Order: sequence, then structure tokens, then C-alpha cells
Amino acid sequence: MHERLLKIMEFGDAFIALPGGFGTLEELFQIISWVQLNIHQKPIGVLNVNGFFDGLLSFLDHAVEQKFIT
Repeated sequence: MHERLLKIMEFGDAFIALPGGFGTLEELFQIISWVQLNIHQKPIGVLNVNGFFDGLLSFLDHAVEQKFIT
């Protein structure tokens, strides 16, 4: 999976997560963590089809409010 992400990062201009399972979430959070580590500064988004990511986005908002993430 790591090699796949490196290729995506090399050739992509941005990252967008479509609804998916654990693999999608793993890749999404890996890409986000690379921003915090200054490995890249490319835009990241989620395609929130029919509210698929609503729960996750709510959790992330809560984690920011509680100062666990920035």
C-alpha cells in the first residue's frame, strides 16, 4: 500500500477520498499525516456522497475541539 501512495503522491496534484472501507480510510489518514510531517502540501478532500463521511467529519471536528488534532 505504501508504494501505491508514493506513486499517487508523485503523479497526483491533489487527493480525494471516495466512499470506501478500511483501505480508503488508511490511505486518507496517511496522506493527512504526511501534510503534518511536511512531506507534501497538496490539497486533500473527501467526496461525501449521501453523507457517507458525515460521522467521520463530525469525529474529526470533535477531535479538533478537544485539541487532540490541529
